[in-house]
Amino acid sequence: MYYPMVGTVYESLFTTSFINPTPKFVGLETYRRILADPGFRQVVLNSLAWTAGVVILQNVVGFLAALLLDQNLPGQGLMRSLVLLPWVLPGVVAAILWRFLYDPQLGLINSFLIGWGLSDHGVEWLADTATAMPAAILAAVWKGFPFSTVVYLAALQNVDREQIEAAVIDGAGPVRRLLDVVIPAVRPVIAVNLLLTTILTFNYFDMVWVLTRGGPLNSTHIFPTKIYELGFGQFRFGDAAAYGVISMLVLVVLIALYLLVQRRARA
Repeated sequence: MYYPMVGTVYESLFTTSFINPTPKFVGLETYRRILADPGFRQVVLNSLAWTAGVVILQNVVGFLAALLLDQNLPGQGLMRSLVLLPWVLPGVVAAILWRFLYDPQLGLINSFLIGWGLSDHGVEWLADTATAMPAAILAAVWKGFPFSTVVYLAALQNVDREQIEAAVIDGAGPVRRLLDVVIPAVRPVIAVNLLLTTILTFNYFDMVWVLTRGGPLNSTHIFPTKIYELGFGQFRFGDAAAYGVISMLVLVVLIALYLLVQRRARA
């Protein structure tokens, strides 16, 4: 594990290009150039917006779905199986599916909007800087929420039923039981799931690359897609390695802040 990490740091001290593939030592010059580039700031902001949007929505939808699947409903076993389908789909397959859904001419989403009279023309969801990132976030939430659902469903089934029955006897309604009994009981699981989904989402590559390739106008470029483009698209392996190192540092800072907030909340 540590060998490729150290190797990436070492490689970031060199520069290469398609025309001149021989590595040339430049020290920290690559970092200075990247940090001064306005495109780098956009990648950071895109990555933070992408991670926050996907993690929050995925956990909210996953928790609500888990609450629903925890009820004694007809066909409960079938619904628990069907909810896993988006998660088991390969990331590339899911992204291609959403590309078809977002297609301005043949996409199902635009067909519904036009049919319901909400729009008089097909919307270029993935070609507009205002809608490309929300569209990618929505697709990623659909792909990832079953993971959170499974985690929360397992936690909900371990909640002490006697406490819930006691709350019912005391006259607590569904919302009160949820806030005072259920959520406190599963809070440790929520904390762990938030941490896991943050790490997974920050490093998620398939969905954004297949949907937009970082466009339009770099409005959806996040660290993984930028690293791939620099390394395998432009053969600038030194720049790609430097982005990788910075990406790791940003993720470490995010995790450290999250753990600090959790520790203060428990104090």
